[in-house]
Amino acid sequence: MFKPLSPISTLTIFILVLVIVPFPVSRAEETPPQTFSIPAKTAADYIHSVIEANRTIYSEVIVERLGVTIDLPATENWEKENTLPLPAQFLLLSSQTSNAKKIGMTYRLMSLWPINPKNGPKTRFEEKGLQEILKNPEAPYTHIFSTNGKKFYKAIYPDHAVTKACVTCHNNHPKSPKRDFKLNDVMGGISIMFPLDKRSKKTESGDYLIPAEVVADYIHTVLEADRKVYAEYVVNRLQQKNIVYASEYWWEDNALLLPAQFLLNASELILNKQIGLDFKLISPWPINSHNSAANEFERIGLETVLRQPTRPYIDYVKIGGTMYFHAVYPDFAVSYSCVSCHNNHPNSPKRDFKLNDVMGAVVMSFPLE
Repeated sequence: MFKPLSPISTLTIFILVLVIVPFPVSRAEETPPQTFSIPAKTAADYIHSVIEANRTIYSEVIVERLGVTIDLPATENWEKENTLPLPAQFLLLSSQTSNAKKIGMTYRLMSLWPINPKNGPKTRFEEKGLQEILKNPEAPYTHIFSTNGKKFYKAIYPDHAVTKACVTCHNNHPKSPKRDFKLNDVMGGISIMFPLDKRSKKTESGDYLIPAEVVADYIHTVLEADRKVYAEYVVNRLQQKNIVYASEYWWEDNALLLPAQFLLNASELILNKQIGLDFKLISPWPINSHNSAANEFERIGLETVLRQPTRPYIDYVKIGGTMYFHAVYPDFAVSYSCVSCHNNHPNSPKRDFKLNDVMGAVVMSFPLE
């Protein structure tokens, strides 16, 4: 099971990040931003890493832990039974929330043995992709295709049984076509698709490059969707019913993570993978001083998104010979638990937040081609 880092470990990672990703030493103002891109496969890998990290946090830290500590189960009929959504349902709700943004990128969970027929493969490519990731679960199955005169990149990633709850649900469900799953088995796949339009450059080798800002929007949309679903369907709902509460000291209190902690724990998982992607929360009114702006870019970014919270503040910087994309997105108070925590915390510098206020920002960075 995923366990929280100790305060010393958290501080160590914070210091390491500052060492590995120092204050920008060279700005890329002389090069048009639209020329900076990353390969389509890398973009899909980043998107999948966020989906996977958030699902792991939900499955292990919420579902498995609270099932043991306070006997709070995850069930299929979670709304009526005042329980937790199953991990697959959490991902489904998140994908629906993200896809509804209509930014071009979509994702969904599917399987060769779906309990709900709607979650089966819809095309021959999807069926073949699901079969291929069963044989080779170490890599996604990818494809570039055209429909209605438009090109798309599609990747299918293996979806593993990360908790006993996943295995138990499928093995015992009366509508399950397969009932012999084991922990860590590939139960299906996560399909990620996005367009290859005029913004996407084709290289001489035939690969496609996606503009960095477009990729960042895709990643941020997944982060935002997962956090919104967690805040609304888990934290707010269960707190209103007096079933379980979110707590800053969630591990000791056998409680839910605060929505901000949900995001931060996912960022730790991704940081440990060392894939290049990094994100964190910062604020002009942080409860923890480590969540203040760490450099001039973050300070200006915070000021900008507080004034104009419609688009991220971005920059391209060179660090040790590698170009990096950096973005600061406005972070909104998506739930009453966010507002209540900051307005009532003894260490909070600001105590008059309202729902949907900008409370800070999400800082994202990744290397470029």
